[in-house]
Amino acid sequence: MARKSSFVKQAMACSACLVLVLYAAYFTTFLRPASSPPPPLDIRDGVVVGSTITLSANRIKVFMYNLPRQFTGGIIEEFARARGSTDVSKSWYPGHQHMGEWHLFADLNRTDEDRVGSPVVRVADPDEAELFYVPFFSSLSLLVNVNRRLAVADDQVYSDDKMQDELVQWLEQQEYWRRNNGRDHVIAAGDPNALNRVMDRVKNSVLLLSDFGRVRPDQGSLIKDVIVPYAHRINPYKGEIGVKKRNTLLLFMGNRYRKDGGRIRDLLFRLLEGDKDVIIKEGTQSREDRRAANRAMHTSKFCLNPAGDTPSACRLFDAIVSLCVPVILSDSIELPFEDVIDYRKIAIFVRTKDSLQPGYLTNLLRGVSTERILEFQKELKQVYLTTLLMTSLRRSSSSDPSRMKLLCFAC
Repeated sequence: MARKSSFVKQAMACSACLVLVLYAAYFTTFLRPASSPPPPLDIRDGVVVGSTITLSANRIKVFMYNLPRQFTGGIIEEFARARGSTDVSKSWYPGHQHMGEWHLFADLNRTDEDRVGSPVVRVADPDEAELFYVPFFSSLSLLVNVNRRLAVADDQVYSDDKMQDELVQWLEQQEYWRRNNGRDHVIAAGDPNALNRVMDRVKNSVLLLSDFGRVRPDQGSLIKDVIVPYAHRINPYKGEIGVKKRNTLLLFMGNRYRKDGGRIRDLLFRLLEGDKDVIIKEGTQSREDRRAANRAMHTSKFCLNPAGDTPSACRLFDAIVSLCVPVILSDSIELPFEDVIDYRKIAIFVRTKDSLQPGYLTNLLRGVSTERILEFQKELKQVYLTTLLMTSLRRSSSSDPSRMKLLCFAC
């Protein structure tokens, strides 16, 4: 019992620092749209060839498992093969809204020269680790067969369910997983359906989630888990703050019909269609629609962010990098890194029932002064610039690890 009590205290301390760790690592996602491919890495047996591992003091010590290749590079190849690639050896991790799992994996595989200033250090000895990272590409695994024709025999079709089962079977054989039943392990499950088959078997771990929409209270909570951002699909706005070029009051481009909390979308369409200065229209993930959304977000003052099938959606992060003030209509949403970011400075929150009153939403937004919009945009730009700073700190040889430690304690 003493061992378990000591571990709980250690886990709570690590969880506090993990917020800063993930803020630094995950917000690099904001620096590159999800549609652009990351640089290719030579992955062999779950490890990037050429990566060096050395110890550094005063940083969170993370051991990343060398998973069997089927759980990392193998999934990338299966994704490419399912889309007709004849040379999967040249495959890249594809862009999608939950590709943070790739960024963490790639970050932990960087050389020490590229990771100076990072609040984490990858250790080679698991006995020295404070946290264990399991680099399973759980969200990409879900996407492998999304558009694949199933005319081939079942045993030739990639199975995400089978992959989840095999991952947990592998983990349950590992000494360090069994030691605390996975409680000091970190697993990315950004897509709301990721790991759904085995969630009860990994629920003790620190889960990296986009929201709690599809996990039960006994599976996920803010006590142990971390809410992480989606990858944005829109290019960052490179102009200056201002409203002269933003002639649209309120914008929404996305799917009209969603389940659960996302049912509000259809009601909003009925309410706002035809309203002056409002653009609300169906949109898809096609390249043409993304270009149209890019232009529209860069010329709108406010961007509507209703719930999707779960409380969160990638549109919030598109709005942030577009300097389009998010209007969040999702009563049960949990936002990434709320200990670090004061979302009241960058977004307007509206209760769902209020937003459905005729005229309420547009009258509220028309009443926001130009000065207040500029304040929102200034804060949004600061969030974006912070991502650049975080990357600079991690790559600059002049950064001070002791300062990162102080920031870690502060969070």
